Amino acid sequence: MILRILSLFVILFAALPARAGVDIQTVTSEGGFKAWLVENHSIPFVALELRFKGGASLDLPGKEGASNLMVGLLEEGAGDMDARDFARATEELAASFEFDQSDDAVSVSARFLTESSDQAVELLRAALIQPRFDADAIERVRAQVISNIKSDLKTPRDIASRAFAELVFGDHPYGRPQNGTLDSVAALSRDDLIAAHQGALAKDRVYVSAVGDIDAAQLAQLMDRLLGDLPETGAPLVGPADLNFPGGVKVVPFDTPQSVAVFAQKGIDREDPDFFPAFVLDLILGGGSFESRLMQEVREKRGLTYGVYSYLADKDQAKLWMGSVASANDRVAQAVQVIRDEWARLAEQGVTQQELDDAKTYLTGSYPLHFDSNASIARIMVGMQMDDMPVDYIVTRNDKVEAVTLEDVNRVAKKLLDPEHLTFVVVGQPEGLPVSQ
Repeated sequence: MILRILSLFVILFAALPARAGVDIQTVTSEGGFKAWLVENHSIPFVALELRFKGGASLDLPGKEGASNLMVGLLEEGAGDMDARDFARATEELAASFEFDQSDDAVSVSARFLTESSDQAVELLRAALIQPRFDADAIERVRAQVISNIKSDLKTPRDIASRAFAELVFGDHPYGRPQNGTLDSVAALSRDDLIAAHQGALAKDRVYVSAVGDIDAAQLAQLMDRLLGDLPETGAPLVGPADLNFPGGVKVVPFDTPQSVAVFAQKGIDREDPDFFPAFVLDLILGGGSFESRLMQEVREKRGLTYGVYSYLADKDQAKLWMGSVASANDRVAQAVQVIRDEWARLAEQGVTQQELDDAKTYLTGSYPLHFDSNASIARIMVGMQMDDMPVDYIVTRNDKVEAVTLEDVNRVAKKLLDPEHLTFVVVGQPEGLPVSQ
């Protein structure tokens, strides 16, 4: 019954009107933890987001996948509760905990009712501070991870992503698979998981946001209780990646009727004054669904794919301008050439005023839709903190988009778009794209 009530609250929060005017408070606890808070007392429910900077990039050579396996075990028993007891306690509280990781962060998402917030925080604290790493749980989750890795080794898109990372990032941790390899995951010991836990979940790298039925004083107390017993410092964060964009095409042979291509060049830092012109330019190039240049040229005019897209990838230690396309083996070479040509054409000729106006209308009009639930707002706020954005970014973001001029976009197109170093990794049996190219 309680679980159904929580589900109803989630649905109600997801149905709230879009809100671009978000009133963010900054909160500092006695223990020195900082958070961003949006109070909403209309429903007795709290969305809490934690991020620990580091993620899979902290895995040591030969220990690839340690962070991923460790994170997968955080809800598999904690304190005096084994995996079954922990799951039962979570359900009885109608709470929800999600643990995840990326190259740059360990993510924790918590949802709980106000009336059971103390118990929910205690349960989450146990998962973060006292994970058990029981032998049976380790082997169960390890088997799941290995199964996923085996599946990825048979999926063209995953093969392409892995080959792309190895080519572009080389020996940097970004060049290693987040989930590990079959050999590295099989060899991970309990001590490796304990070391990964102590290295990743520490006070010096945690970011916090909360939205819902909680005030500043309550959030300050919650942070001290939840995080106060974490290690002071974690493992050293990695440095910048030395990016390799040789240009051309690298083909990875794989028996499949449809090839998958990942392509990229150097990107732009969010702190760069030209970021917003580049952001608008990307929407016009490949980020704007059916209206983008790439969709029009590759799909609509030539029917070479069901979908093609581009985006600005803002990793902590690498900035890329990326994209992807899938096409039949006998047509993917043409798709690659069309993308290259459009990249060059946009660099040389820029965009039109109509394209710019349409892009700005889309970006400013769709932005409030991102704030359709308390959970969404909490995720956005913690991401803003990690990217060192100002607290008023939500209010000023659309003004920054509106301020972009045609001159700005076309200047940045000439400056940033680099067709010579646009690099493709294609997985499949593409005709007309030699393996040695």
